[in-house]
Amino acid sequence: MNPFRRAVEARDEQALADLLAEDVVFTSPVAFRPYEGKAITAAILRGVMRVFEDFSYTREFSGPDGRDHALVFTATVGGRQIQGCDFLHFDEEGRIDDLTVMVRPLSAAQALAEAMGAQFERISREAAGR
Repeated sequence: MNPFRRAVEARDEQALADLLAEDVVFTSPVAFRPYEGKAITAAILRGVMRVFEDFSYTREFSGPDGRDHALVFTATVGGRQIQGCDFLHFDEEGRIDDLTVMVRPLSAAQALAEAMGAQFERISREAAGR
């Protein structure tokens, strides 16, 4: 099983952070520009774990070299059913250096944007180490 999936399903925040490269780039489904760096990405992932309910992965795909993965998931956010996919790329050291998340439908993406917006002050404090 993919180590990212294992950490998410165990809700193991430290294992998730340990999988991230220092220069990881996180592309959010609800933000215009990507976030760069381990601290902000780890804080966003913790925020997502707080807002998603009934989260589960339903499918997993891996590239032939084992460095690219797609993990399909379902969850509930703000009373809306959401379906999405985590696209991961692992660097030579086995750390995630690129993480892109896509979600559907639009109403659930909007609920996610609202829920994460409410978390963002806390996410910013956590990323800054406060």
